[in-house]
Amino acid sequence: MSPRGRFRQLGRDRSFEALLDPAVRSARRVRRIVRSLRDEIVDAGSDGLRIRRVFTNPREIYRVELERPGLAYQRTTLLDRAALEELLAQEEVRSRLRGSPLAG
Repeated sequence: MSPRGRFRQLGRDRSFEALLDPAVRSARRVRRIVRSLRDEIVDAGSDGLRIRRVFTNPREIYRVELERPGLAYQRTTLLDRAALEELLAQEEVRSRLRGSPLAG
């Protein structure tokens, strides 16, 4: 017996992702996170943006904090060096970061 009504299938583009190689899945996930973070940084501006290095060994890990007090929203994301460089490679993010101090 099937349920009545129409149901939209969520995550259609990721339905077969479990069958992919773990390295490919990880790379896709990192791209989605960086894209989402870039969109939020561009929307929020540089007022509540901080980037700090939290680990150096065994690899560099950076903490990206984005705060939007008007929306009572705070996002904290941990990125490795490659993902941070990918994020900072985009001009709209760099322009927002110029006003913020980058602590190491």
